[in-house]
Amino acid sequence: MIVQDSRHPSRRDLLGEAAVLAISTAAAAMTTRAQATESSPKLQFPPAGATDCHVHVFEPGRFPYAEPRTYTPGTASVEQLQSFRRGLEIDRLVLVQPSVYGDDNRCLLNALRELGSDVARGVAVIDPTGIADADLRTLKQGGVVGVRVNLNVKGEDRATAAIAAVSKAISRVAPVELAVQVYVDLPLVESLAETFAASPVPVILDHYAGADAARGLEQPGFAALLRLLDTGKVWIKLSAPYRASRRTTDYDEVALLARTLIAANPDRLVWASDWPHTGGGAERRERKPGEIEPFRPVDDAHLLSLLSSWTGDATALRKILVDNPARLYGF
Repeated sequence: MIVQDSRHPSRRDLLGEAAVLAISTAAAAMTTRAQATESSPKLQFPPAGATDCHVHVFEPGRFPYAEPRTYTPGTASVEQLQSFRRGLEIDRLVLVQPSVYGDDNRCLLNALRELGSDVARGVAVIDPTGIADADLRTLKQGGVVGVRVNLNVKGEDRATAAIAAVSKAISRVAPVELAVQVYVDLPLVESLAETFAASPVPVILDHYAGADAARGLEQPGFAALLRLLDTGKVWIKLSAPYRASRRTTDYDEVALLARTLIAANPDRLVWASDWPHTGGGAERRERKPGEIEPFRPVDDAHLLSLLSSWTGDATALRKILVDNPARLYGF
């Protein structure tokens, strides 16, 4: 069962520039600590129970993609996912329903069965106006712990439409205690803040909450995000930094975002790879929907090591990789 944890009370009623500066200073201190401990004895990494909180499975040979769709990925099977997990030495996974399957969750449920409840949980996609109570219970019994509202893939930037979509999902799944996972660009977070704060179930924001790392800490929506994080009302995935920045070597721009979020509230953060790394951007817009889109070449071990360097604290790192996902996803 997913439990909305409210044990982290708000330390302030209003987050302004001074508070952002204070958190940024704390993030800088974390960098100093990380540099100072580079020569310290190494702990087990990743720690036992580490969880990758955002991966996908694509098996079009067994489970055809939806029509219409915005892109067509290749195959990323359960067997390949298991190989990836073992290579990265990750113990647990959260499978997220990709947009190419719409609300047909058969591929997701099959993958959860094959992986087993010791390893995997799932986040499904539903039609909140059409799904029956029995179908929601079936999803939950199959290992689903949340539903996803993907506003980003639809290019949705209207506050009214976003609020309506998220509110419908929350209302529909609250009786069965499923979380609501939202992929939205950061500027919409401020418009959605009241909806998130009032949610009776956990709200999880994908991929650095849709932030644009190049715009720094003053970008629209970031102060609202920190307020929500401080109240404990949302969870944020430190995932897919290539979606937040075009600098794809050491993601220097993303480092500031990550350290600031960690300094603000490490109890509400989880990590994810976004395997097998679907594409996007201008190349997707130029490609025909039926044309196979190659996966991005990503060094996942490097991304995981970056999290360790950005955290600079073994306790916070364990929270993000082990304790937080165990609590949020019911491992």
